[in-house]
Amino acid sequence: MRPISILQSFKSTIGALILAATALAPLAAEAGQTLDKIKERGLIKVGVGTTPGFFTPDSNGRWQGFFVDFGRALAVTVFNDPDKVEFTNSSPQQRLPALQAGEFDILLSGVTETITRAFKLGFHFGPVVFYDGQGLLVRKDLGVTKGEDLDGATIGVQSGTTGELNIADFFRKTGKKFTPVTIEETSEFTKALDTGRVDALTQDSTDLAAKRTQLTKPDNYILLPERLSKEPLAPAIRAGDDQWLEIVNWTVYATIQAEEFGITKENVDTFLTSDDPAIKRFLGVDPSLGEAIGLDPKFAYNIIKAVGNYGEIFERNVGKGTPLNFDRGLNQLWTKGGLIYSPPFR
Repeated sequence: MRPISILQSFKSTIGALILAATALAPLAAEAGQTLDKIKERGLIKVGVGTTPGFFTPDSNGRWQGFFVDFGRALAVTVFNDPDKVEFTNSSPQQRLPALQAGEFDILLSGVTETITRAFKLGFHFGPVVFYDGQGLLVRKDLGVTKGEDLDGATIGVQSGTTGELNIADFFRKTGKKFTPVTIEETSEFTKALDTGRVDALTQDSTDLAAKRTQLTKPDNYILLPERLSKEPLAPAIRAGDDQWLEIVNWTVYATIQAEEFGITKENVDTFLTSDDPAIKRFLGVDPSLGEAIGLDPKFAYNIIKAVGNYGEIFERNVGKGTPLNFDRGLNQLWTKGGLIYSPPFR
């Protein structure tokens, strides 16, 4: 066989690069379009769920909650106005198709980041904002202390979630049996447990903790301490727009970095006179960073002034003293043994 010449090899390489560039052209053409549409529209469209503490409208119809605050933070980054955002409730079955169809600019509905959602469905995920795990909410009178004790039980699972596969995997691994009851309507989920239609419910533990408060007699039920899966909940957007993804990323990181610096909604102004060059860049006192990345140099300052840092968002909505009464756990800063971490602002 005649050896390939250097010229032939070079031509082949150039040809491959041209083909690759051609294949990527549609994606490149999409870059920036999300932000352009948002600015033209004058607001950000956000898909959310309906779980108290995470996303729920108050008596005046104004949305509030842990994930809602990140939607408002995003509106601050883009418009410097936390109210230039529209929240729409979307069911677990409809939220991803709706995002794919362009009905939302972003999903902040407690979406679990998975490899199939990234590759097969074509979604990008921002930073994990809540580390969760699938749990089991059971009747106390069953006397169970762990998942294996539910051998032969009837368990309600909500369709369109990762919970369906996780619970099947769990019982297959343990060699036990259960009867799944797939429930599509969110309103029917807790009702199934309340009425005795099922012995237990399985879903993200955060969701179950909230749903327990909605039961007729919450004290008759217990959330088992066991976690059946990893459920990293993150903002989700359509693939193909790197600019929009980075805006989402660094909006979330701003709330995390602020907590690490000790900057809060109440004391942020006192940090404007800091001599620390990292804090000066972060708050836009030194405008070079913001100018280099094409954002308002004070975008991080504006976010903290409007919604606070990550810890404040957590504690205000789902932490100790709230009906959900969650401990920070893995959602503590990395400096305190948790997984919450921001890359450097430099």
